[in-house]
Amino acid sequence: MRRNTQTKKKTIFIDHHCFLSICTFGLSLLSNTMARIFILWLHGLGDSGPANEFIQTQFQSADLKNAVWLFPSAPFNPVTCNNGAVMRSWFDVPELPFKVGSRIDESSVVAAVKSVHSIIDQEIAQGTNPENVFICGLSQGGALTLASVLLYPKTIGGGAVLSGWVPFSSSIISQFPEEAKKTPILWSHGTDDNLVLYEAGQAAIPFLNEAGVTCEFKSYPGLGHSISNKELKYIESWIKRRLKSSSSSTCLQLNCLKDLFHSS
Repeated sequence: MRRNTQTKKKTIFIDHHCFLSICTFGLSLLSNTMARIFILWLHGLGDSGPANEFIQTQFQSADLKNAVWLFPSAPFNPVTCNNGAVMRSWFDVPELPFKVGSRIDESSVVAAVKSVHSIIDQEIAQGTNPENVFICGLSQGGALTLASVLLYPKTIGGGAVLSGWVPFSSSIISQFPEEAKKTPILWSHGTDDNLVLYEAGQAAIPFLNEAGVTCEFKSYPGLGHSISNKELKYIESWIKRRLKSSSSSTCLQLNCLKDLFHSS
């Protein structure tokens, strides 16, 4: 006798409420894989936000295609190191070139930090995961990046300092929130920088070690007080490594949904 090897098809009935719930679940999973990424870029003394927007075009990774960038401009303020001339400045800078031991104005730095924190707070309130928030800054903007990260009450994705300096004395370390200390710092500095001396950049290492903050210090031989494409490419890869994504687990769950609808 010949056996019938055919298997009966099994039909699964799903009511419309269940169907809508499953569709909503699937869409939310897709949304998670395209999690919002926020990159805040802070310019240097006398510069402006729009003048730095070209930097965004250097970040071409598919992982960052949905990133939201913001390039704010500092307010106009008198600057001591420039004989009180009024220019775009996040905070007062008593002297330049900046070297180890240069004077700093901590009170104006802390005031500027409040503005940065307001921007970050608004972004997180819109649903962005704090760990997908990155602050980057060049020169004075780099100093403000460091200050903003170290005084923020939450752990964020990271802070990238380019040719910046430490705008604090070590006495303020006790004020750094514990969550802030978990935010990684990437420090990039050219060895030929004659405006913010390379040694001033290196001074960040013992300062951050004392604070208990992880810092990766990258030296760029021959680079002056400017940005290089090599520097930007490394920052891009550094951000990518720190993105919070559940893409692999989401794909598995979406495959489960597909199997459910095609069960037989």
